[in-house]
Amino acid sequence: MKNFLTALVFVLGSTAHAQSIVGQWQTFDDKTKELKSVVEIYEEDGRFFARIVKSFVSEVDAVCETCKGELKGEPIIGLGIIENLRKQGDEYSGGSIMDPENGKTYKCTLGLIDSNRLKVRGYIGIALLGRTQYWTRKEHPDF
Repeated sequence: MKNFLTALVFVLGSTAHAQSIVGQWQTFDDKTKELKSVVEIYEEDGRFFARIVKSFVSEVDAVCETCKGELKGEPIIGLGIIENLRKQGDEYSGGSIMDPENGKTYKCTLGLIDSNRLKVRGYIGIALLGRTQYWTRKEHPDF
């Protein structure tokens, strides 16, 4: 019985993590489909945020020249790009995503397709007018 309970706790714990957006995600270029960055999504007080932890398209010490306000000139590595999302049913919404390539901020929704694919939608106004990317979970996080 003890082994069964241990196995059950392990399986439930694994399933809970697999259904969470928290973790490291690989992003890809919309046109070339090449690996672009690794983004870490984390939770604070029931809200979800994300920051760039690795870039494959910029120098190690690159800064965000296109960012607006206090983010202008900040290092790309560590740059916060998603802010204040809340889980609402199967979706995460109510926050924003910033595109460091153009410095613009958009409304944002995230949704797990499965445990290893994340649908990321940035839009202005209504969700029909925007762009969707698909991120994949990084198999071996750099924690």
